[in-house]
Amino acid sequence: MQETAERLLIIDDDEMFCHVLNRALSRRGFEVLVAHDAAQALSLARRHQPQLATLDLKLEHESGLKLLPELLEIVPECRVVVLTGYSSIATAVEAIKLGAVNYLCKPADADEVLMALSRAEGDPETEVADNPPSINRITWEHIQKVLQEHDGNISATARALGMHRRTLQRKLQKRPVRR
Repeated sequence: MQETAERLLIIDDDEMFCHVLNRALSRRGFEVLVAHDAAQALSLARRHQPQLATLDLKLEHESGLKLLPELLEIVPECRVVVLTGYSSIATAVEAIKLGAVNYLCKPADADEVLMALSRAEGDPETEVADNPPSINRITWEHIQKVLQEHDGNISATARALGMHRRTLQRKLQKRPVRR
């Protein structure tokens, strides 16, 4: 009797990233499904009941954090790793609170994704940085926290931060600063 492959759903609006990850995971024996938006992801989840999933935090017009509870409602046993190029402490904490098993910063390769999906517990051996984050990084983290508190509403976030909405939009379009 042939054992069925684990089903893994990739939810990401970056088609090239999906293609590369799909190929790498398929070669490792997974049955891979790909969705580029929330509606497609929920439809695939209902039909195929994936055991594993990767979820981009920032889909084109949607937040992965809003999609996460809906996905887990359809497939409660699904192990989800949130992937993002826009990492912040606030979004990492929220992703875990909402049911993700892990949170990875992009770029992440197939091995890192699989390791994140398989880890059931935290690692107390994780290295703690020797130097504090830069002022630019702290600013980025604070903006992300306030944005999260306002459910992604740019205008409300700009008002709360005391800045012009377009200034905030420009800051959000930039990649986060590394430390």
